[in-house]
Amino acid sequence: MQNKRILITPGEPAGIGPDITVQIAQLDFPQTELVVIANPTLLQERAKQLNLPLELIEADLQTKAAQHEKGSLKILPVPLIKKIIPGQLDPIHASYVINTLKIAADLCLKKKAHAIVTGPVHKAIINQAGISFKGHTEFFAEQCGVSHTVMLFVVDQIKTLRVALATTHLPLKSVSCALTKEHLRSTLVILHQELEKKFNLFSPHIFVAGLNPHAGESGLLGQEEIEVMNPVIEELRAKGVRLTGPLPADTLFTPKYLDQADAILAMYHDQGLPLVKYMGFGKAVNVTLGLPFIRTSVDHGTALDIAGTPYADAGSLEAAIRLAAKIS
Repeated sequence: MQNKRILITPGEPAGIGPDITVQIAQLDFPQTELVVIANPTLLQERAKQLNLPLELIEADLQTKAAQHEKGSLKILPVPLIKKIIPGQLDPIHASYVINTLKIAADLCLKKKAHAIVTGPVHKAIINQAGISFKGHTEFFAEQCGVSHTVMLFVVDQIKTLRVALATTHLPLKSVSCALTKEHLRSTLVILHQELEKKFNLFSPHIFVAGLNPHAGESGLLGQEEIEVMNPVIEELRAKGVRLTGPLPADTLFTPKYLDQADAILAMYHDQGLPLVKYMGFGKAVNVTLGLPFIRTSVDHGTALDIAGTPYADAGSLEAAIRLAAKIS
């Protein structure tokens, strides 16, 4: 079988992204080539701080993907303007972070790699530098000229949990306005198609959470279920999409429903993410659906307080790499 070339962007250089990148270099990834897009000096300094071996080999993307060798990483060097101090944010490094993401997206669009795996970024410091940045999902959608993507979280436990979000990084007061029929329809279509294509699920069963308490209580607690959600769900059911809902979110995330679902569609960020973080924090994977390439990510932040120490857990990055290779 052909080796999969996976690009890694470690994210915020003052956070734990470089640390966990050095850690995963020590692991075995069969039939996978890991190519990190980062500053070599930064990675070597973190490897020294963590007392871990690290050989950096300049990547040649004109050749076929090679097999990863433990203790090493292929690298595409990106310059830094200023020395990094672990745990100390500096807006001057925002352009470095954005450059790594642009390089990764461009290479995948040119079919030079199979997937991108992203480490944690610090949105506030990027915006403080004058760069508008809502998140990886929105950034890659813009780079690819894609109008709509879907954020899916995957937790591999005894049974795989998949939770997608109808809206992502929005204030709660803006969610209802964003949930138009067109938006919900597009979200469900992308989710259905990508579950079939990327996860090999034939006719996946998707359970849909209501927006309001008790899924609106027949209109008493909100009209979105009646006016927006039900018409779209009925329309897609008529086209063969297996949908159940809208169901009250407080009972949807229970074994009765989770055992039947191939995926759950939550209406907003903090409706779906608490269960994901509870069941799989440090092991969950964020997947962007609807892009012309595979993109997975860690489920945690930059953890500035432990950057440069041995305490960062690379479990989520490892899971993100393995999932990216699997579904490529």
